[in-house]
Amino acid sequence: MTPKDVQYLRKWGIVIAFSILAGLVGGLGAIALRVLVSSIHSVFFGWFLPRASYEAGGLNLGYLLLPMLGAFIVAFFVIRCPEIKGNGIPEVIEAVIFKGGNIPGKFAVMKTMATAITIGSGGSVGREGPIGFIGAALTSILARWFKMSKEMKKLLVTCGLAAGIAGTFNTPLAGAMFALEVVYMGAFSINLVPIFIAAVTGNAVTLAILNRAVEIDIPENIGHTLPELPLFFLLGLGLGLLAAFYARFLYRVSDGFSKAKVPEIVKPVVGGFGVGVLGMLFPEYGIFGVGYEGMKMAFYDELALGMLIALGLVKMLATALTVGSGQSGGVFAPSLYIGTMFGAAFGKAVRLVLPGIGPDPAVYALAGMAAFFSGMTQAPISQILMVTELTRSYAVLPAVMTSATIGFLTARFFLKGESIYTLKLLRKGYRVRTGKPVVLETISVGEIMTREPVYVTEDNTLFDVEHLIGETGHDCFPVVNENMEVVGIIGVKDLLKKPSSVKRLPVRRFIRRPYAVTCPTETAEEAFEKLMAYDQNLLPVTESKESRKLVGVVTKRDIYRAYYRGLEGMYID
Repeated sequence: MTPKDVQYLRKWGIVIAFSILAGLVGGLGAIALRVLVSSIHSVFFGWFLPRASYEAGGLNLGYLLLPMLGAFIVAFFVIRCPEIKGNGIPEVIEAVIFKGGNIPGKFAVMKTMATAITIGSGGSVGREGPIGFIGAALTSILARWFKMSKEMKKLLVTCGLAAGIAGTFNTPLAGAMFALEVVYMGAFSINLVPIFIAAVTGNAVTLAILNRAVEIDIPENIGHTLPELPLFFLLGLGLGLLAAFYARFLYRVSDGFSKAKVPEIVKPVVGGFGVGVLGMLFPEYGIFGVGYEGMKMAFYDELALGMLIALGLVKMLATALTVGSGQSGGVFAPSLYIGTMFGAAFGKAVRLVLPGIGPDPAVYALAGMAAFFSGMTQAPISQILMVTELTRSYAVLPAVMTSATIGFLTARFFLKGESIYTLKLLRKGYRVRTGKPVVLETISVGEIMTREPVYVTEDNTLFDVEHLIGETGHDCFPVVNENMEVVGIIGVKDLLKKPSSVKRLPVRRFIRRPYAVTCPTETAEEAFEKLMAYDQNLLPVTESKESRKLVGVVTKRDIYRAYYRGLEGMYID
C-alpha cells in the first residue's frame, strides 16, 4: 500500500467517523426538540387550557390565550436574538454557502427553546425546519471543536441537517436528498456517502429512543388508475401556482409586521391572537401546532369538500401570522398540511364529477402534498422520495412524480428560480438560485480581481491602445478620466478596420457605451451575468456601487478559473 493510499484511507476514515457523529448529534437534537415540544404542549393544552376555558356561543375562548401567551414568551428570545425567527433552513444555507459552515452555538439553544414554545403553545408552524437547523448548528459546533477545514465544516453541517430531517420522518433517503437539494442545489456524488451515513444514523437514533419517528398516518393499499394521470398534472399546475403565491404572501405578511409602528414585543402577541381566533374556530383540525391530526382526517376521507378547502385556507393564514409576526418555527409541516387539504379537496371534486374512474382522495392528498411542498421548497426529488418511504409502496409513485414535478416547474416559473428559503436570503442581500450547484455565488469579485489593472485614459489615442494590446496580450481595457474614474471600456473590437488616420484620434471618441462595471463585494455570479449581458470580456472593478474609482478588473478567464477552484472545494475527495 502506497503512502497516497494510506492518506486516502485515513481521510475517508475521518469523514465517515464524523458523518456518524453528525448523525448522532442531529438525531439527538431532533429528539430533544420533540420531547420539549411535547412537554410544553402538555403544559399549555393539558394544564393551562382547562383552567382558562370559558364557553361562549359554543366556542372555547380559552384557546385565544394559548398562542398569545406563547408568543409573548418567544418575543423575549427574538428581541435578544432576531436571527432565530422563522424556520432556520435559510440560515443553514447561508452558513454553508457564505460563512464556511459556521453557525453560532447560542443559535441552537435559543432556536430550540423558541420553537418548542411556539409550537407547544399552538403556533401554526412545523418543527422539521428547526430540527434540521438544530442538527446543523450542533454539528457546526462539533466541527469547530475539532478544528475541521472549511470544506469539512460545510459538509458536516449539511450532514446534521440531513440527520435531523431523516430522524423526523423516518425517511433517511429523503432526508439526505433534501439536504443536497436545498443546500448544495444539486447532488455531488462523492458527498452523497457522508450525507447518507449521517441521515441513516440520525434516523436510527430517533427510532431507537422514540420507537417511532414519523407521525403522519397514511392509509395502506391505496392506488390510482392510468387515466387519472392528466388529473394529477392539473393538480400539480394548480398547487404550484398556489405555492408561488403563498411563498411571496408569507414575506408580505412579515413586511407588514416589520413596518408596524408598535413595540417589538407586541408583534408576536398580535400574531398569536390571530392564530388563537383561527384555532378556536377549528380546534380539533390541526390549525394549532404542526397539524398532523388534521392531515390524518384528510387521508382517511373524514372531511367534507368544503371543510378541506376551509382548513387549507385557514392553515395558510395561521402560518403566515405565526411566521410573519416573528415567531420561531418551520414551514415544512404547514406546507405538507396545506397541500394535503387542497389535494384531498381536488380528489373529492374529481369523485363528484368523474365517479366512474373511482378516484381515491388519499392519493390526491399525497399528490397535493408533494406538489405544494415541491413548489414552495423547489426540492421535488426529496418530496417524491419522502412519499415513497412514508407509504412503503411504489403504487402512488407515478401520481406523486407527476404532481411534484409540475408543481415544482410551475412555482419555479412564477418565483423566477427562487424558493421559500432563498427568498429570505435574497432579502438579506444573498442571491442564491435554486436548481443548479452553488459555486460562483460563494466567491466575491474582491477575491479574484486583478488589483493593478492595465488601463487607458480618455486622452490616449487608438494607436496607444494598439501598442498596449501588443505589449500586454490583453484584448480589452477600462478607460478612466483624470480622477481615475471609469468612463467606459475599449478593446480589439473597437480597433478593427479603423484606418490609420482615425487611430490618431483620442479614445474618448470610441469608448463603448453602455458598459457594465462591478465592485469587490459583488459575487462572481453577478459579475459573470454582467459580462454576458453586455458582451464584455472584462469588467472594471470600482470601489463600491456608488463610486466609479477604478480599483481593479475581472475577466471571464478569472471567473472560469474561480468556478473550477470553487467546484473542487465542494468535494471532499
